[in-house]
Amino acid sequence: MTNALNELRTAVRGQVLLPGDAGFDTARRPWNLAIEQPVAAVVEAADAADIAALVGYARTAGLGIATQPGGHGATGRTDGTVLLRTRRLDTVEIDPAARRARVGAGVPSGRLQAAAAEHGLTGLPGSSPIVTVTGVALGGGLSWFGRAHGWIADSVTAFDVVDAGGHQRHVTADTDPDLFWALRGGGGDYAIVTALHLALHPAPHLYGGRVLWPAEHAPAVLEAYRQITATAPDRLTAWLDLLHFPGADPMVAVDATYLGPAGEARALLAPLDALARPVSDSRRTMPVSEIGSIAAEPTDPSPGLSRGELLTTLDDAAAKTLLAEPIAPLLSLQIRHLGGAFARPSDSPFGPLTEPYSLYMLGIPTDPAAARAVAAKQRAVAEALPVSGRKPITYLNATETAADAFAPAALDRLRDIKHRHDPGDTIRSNFPVQG
Repeated sequence: MTNALNELRTAVRGQVLLPGDAGFDTARRPWNLAIEQPVAAVVEAADAADIAALVGYARTAGLGIATQPGGHGATGRTDGTVLLRTRRLDTVEIDPAARRARVGAGVPSGRLQAAAAEHGLTGLPGSSPIVTVTGVALGGGLSWFGRAHGWIADSVTAFDVVDAGGHQRHVTADTDPDLFWALRGGGGDYAIVTALHLALHPAPHLYGGRVLWPAEHAPAVLEAYRQITATAPDRLTAWLDLLHFPGADPMVAVDATYLGPAGEARALLAPLDALARPVSDSRRTMPVSEIGSIAAEPTDPSPGLSRGELLTTLDDAAAKTLLAEPIAPLLSLQIRHLGGAFARPSDSPFGPLTEPYSLYMLGIPTDPAAARAVAAKQRAVAEALPVSGRKPITYLNATETAADAFAPAALDRLRDIKHRHDPGDTIRSNFPVQG
């Protein structure tokens, strides 16, 4: 193994780091610093051809490859693999007339948004501008604009990949329908994506922001939130956040975006204006390139312990349960309104997302005792609420598997595609379908 790894330095043109090299421990770390990620080597690929060379070499040497631009979805299932970083695949090409984009595997959502905004267009951004478009799309992808346009993966029209044989290929629904289907939300277990092609959407107007109150107003805020989401048009998305940051008092917030004029948005969000005076209100007309400012998620790596679920209802009983106790030791508890285009037919591994709301909980595992307390709180909340028992792959945490995301028939199909396209298991995803 040692000789094979040393020969990596001449097999690829990009940077290779091995155990003992300066910077190796930093390079192998995922975004979530609570995840221990053991790897045999780290390769920062120069381009798609470099990835093809790496795959060819790995097959010969009997090595597995785990691909991560930044490691936001890392699970630590990387022991003995070569960790492939794709950050240098960072090109963005926009065809405004066709409303199409080609983005490299290392392109973060914020860069695509900035490029598309110049033409009055938008991709389907999530809450963080630093997560890669490709990484999110491989997991299906929940976007601010998903109620209007569905899964992020539903907007993907083609993939540029390196397959397990080391060949560069352009994959579409016509050239390889099974592989195309699997990559549109089935994870990264079947080929290494070097770029994706996706449809862009018109965005002549965007209104959005966060309204924040002390937690004592949570019952009234939740009731207003339920009122808004009960009749919300597909262009309106609203998220409810229960927050308790270290050293601060508990808070409650509503984050919202509307693909339309400010006047229409203010009318739809009027129940919020009838509440107590907020601590802050950042709602405004904004370019789609600034959408990442709404949730203001951290841009530096940090430790976290998460749990996601899908809710079958947010009725009176669920609302009462949600506010029955403080969220501590959690840092945040977020309810996202789904529905709209999410619930419409989708030829993707997960299929239509029919649950009307999602639940996402996050805590900081500062030590083993804190980690146990966070996990226990997340479990207690999930068990007390009406959850469906399934969840998007991007909501899975390190203790879960692909079987927690996909229906049995879809998982069987994914496993068959994996076996046919990568029988030697050269390509290792965060959530292997064979696991």
